[in-house]
Amino acid sequence: MTAGLTHRQSEILNHARAFGRVMVDDLVRRFEVSAQTIRKDLNDLCDQRLLTRIHGGAIVASGVENLAYEARRFVAAEEKKAIGVAAAAQIPNGSSLFINIGTTTEEVASALTNHENLLVITNNLNVAMMLYRHPHIEVIVAGGTVRRSDGAVIGSTAIKLIGQFKVDYAIIGASAIDEEGALLDFDYREVQAAQAIIANARSVMLVCDSTKLRRSAAVRIAHISQIQTFVTDVPLPPSLQEICRSRGVQVIAALPGSVDDADDLEPEPTPL
Repeated sequence: MTAGLTHRQSEILNHARAFGRVMVDDLVRRFEVSAQTIRKDLNDLCDQRLLTRIHGGAIVASGVENLAYEARRFVAAEEKKAIGVAAAAQIPNGSSLFINIGTTTEEVASALTNHENLLVITNNLNVAMMLYRHPHIEVIVAGGTVRRSDGAVIGSTAIKLIGQFKVDYAIIGASAIDEEGALLDFDYREVQAAQAIIANARSVMLVCDSTKLRRSAAVRIAHISQIQTFVTDVPLPPSLQEICRSRGVQVIAALPGSVDDADDLEPEPTPL
């Protein structure tokens, strides 16, 4: 049990971490208490910055620990969608690209479905399932062990396949970005795949929402100076702005609500 929490509050927090959000009506039925009691529990959890209130419930607050993959889909969902649309607009028709594991990279994949003549190599089964049906997109899936928690394909076999390609673009995410520009993650096996992707792409695009600027993780992927484009949802803090400016990293701030659909943004022209 988390220190300072009642048993019910700990159960609410565990449920939120597993599923990304909790709703007042569901918790009333689950614990057989009043809505007022549940709202007080949620307010207490939000006061401790463990949850963030939404209409009718709460979602997991972004912190220092990694969340269940399905739970991550609810964190900054609209921001991730806007980032995905803006990132996809930078990819020309006729490109080859890597797409790494992550809920934000999946939003990029979702926004690529109107592109033509793409070759996508991915270690993300969710991306492969999203794109393989489209006749103008060829999908190659890295082989190896599938991580049950999120559909990531990891291990030496996946890294070996990645190394056989040299692609135009790599789309990567990160679990955290520190003020010195280090891109960080929680799983060293996932990091190894990301490093191979970076090494075998002509242009690397980082896609991260601003909650990643308030998190911490232990495993270093790369430095922000190793990427060419950073798509996020807010202007960067001054320290990161200066690093990106001095290293020539293009920063794109995709504001939620600025685009309603991927169709509103045309892909870049096919490179000559």
